[in-house]
Amino acid sequence: MENDLLASLDEDQQGSTTVAQTTDIPIYYHVAHPSNYHFILDEPDKCKQNPFLVLMVTVAPHQVDARNAIRSTWGNESSVQGNAVLTLFLVGLTGGPEAQQQLEEESRQHRDLVQSTFVDSYFNLTIKTMVILDWLATRCPQANYSMKIDSDMYLNLENLMSLLLAPNTPRENYITGYLMWDRPVVRDKNSKWYVSEELYPEPKYPTYLLGMGYLFSNDLPKKIVEASKVIKPFNIEDAYVGTCLKHLGVAPSTPPDPSKFKAYLGQYIREDFFKVITTILGSPQQLIDIWKDIKKTS
Repeated sequence: MENDLLASLDEDQQGSTTVAQTTDIPIYYHVAHPSNYHFILDEPDKCKQNPFLVLMVTVAPHQVDARNAIRSTWGNESSVQGNAVLTLFLVGLTGGPEAQQQLEEESRQHRDLVQSTFVDSYFNLTIKTMVILDWLATRCPQANYSMKIDSDMYLNLENLMSLLLAPNTPRENYITGYLMWDRPVVRDKNSKWYVSEELYPEPKYPTYLLGMGYLFSNDLPKKIVEASKVIKPFNIEDAYVGTCLKHLGVAPSTPPDPSKFKAYLGQYIREDFFKVITTILGSPQQLIDIWKDIKKTS
């Protein structure tokens, strides 16, 4: 079920802010457009290396283990099939001076953190995604492709690069991943996926890409940010991006092989990880263990 997928995808993003706690403030004042926020930590010069592909990882500020696991696995690959790859982590506010100090020290050490001034919570994932797109549009417009990916994901960059380098892969207005068709809007106020009719009046969402990891040509961030100026924000980030795409007249593309974007692989079978592009994992340690196993020579 989509809800089960989303629960797993986003459980690492859940902070102290919930829908219930925010309903005392009218939700329509919750503005997601990135012009409302600024960067506290930034890496504005990273793209001077002209990366072919930029990986933007959504992660909560306290999840150092998740970042370190990625840094020691797929996030450590700076060149794939001769093309430069850049990995950055996007976080919001830490919630305290001590945690902020630790984050700033981590930033000095690794130079791969981007931090913005929104509360880092499940409810604010739409803001987080729009800030990512704004960073790509303003700091890295020269990249060919980008990917928004969650921190609990396995990523096979060889398979991803093969997809990007295929002669029939579009260079513009292209976005692909795990497609969601014909999904109804949740109107149950007790659900964390609740969206009011005021925020989104239609009964179903347009086709969108599940937020666990979607890939797009790098002309789209600027266009989506522009579209978001006129599309009222709501708190289901991947469906919101799909709504902006619909406004732009850009249809998400089915991957050439949809089985490469897997929600879950189930029991660990080494060969399966050579076939996919993305799949959800259970923990940072699982990513490290699987990576070591698939990288060893048989």
